[in-house]
Amino acid sequence: MGWLANRGLTPSDTVTIEVKGRRSGLLRSTAVTWAECGGQRYLVSLAGESEWVRNLRAAGGEADIRRGQRDHVRLVEVPAEERAPVLHAYMSKRAFSRSPAYIAEKYFGVSPDATVEDLAAIAARYPVFRIEKASE
Repeated sequence: MGWLANRGLTPSDTVTIEVKGRRSGLLRSTAVTWAECGGQRYLVSLAGESEWVRNLRAAGGEADIRRGQRDHVRLVEVPAEERAPVLHAYMSKRAFSRSPAYIAEKYFGVSPDATVEDLAAIAARYPVFRIEKASE
């Protein structure tokens, strides 16, 4: 999936995030799908405290996003109490070939018609990062 996203051959909201490994220092790539909420773009870790999340935190939020071209970005972690609307936005869209109902049930363990309030109860388990342009 990452190879396809790097070349822009996936839906426009699927990209590859590249961040240095926290122990190896080697560049690590992961395909992710962003969600838009309130005019901002966000990345959600559906696997919770995943390796890309740990590496990103160790890198101070510095990463590259690739989709045909490489963009250096800063990913700012969203506090748990502010994540529910982003999770709802993510859950409400089709991610690559997965339906919103599949995402709701498989990843979040909620019904497809879950409200923002329902998602607030689980938001702390899913790291969310706002995508910002990196300062030069």
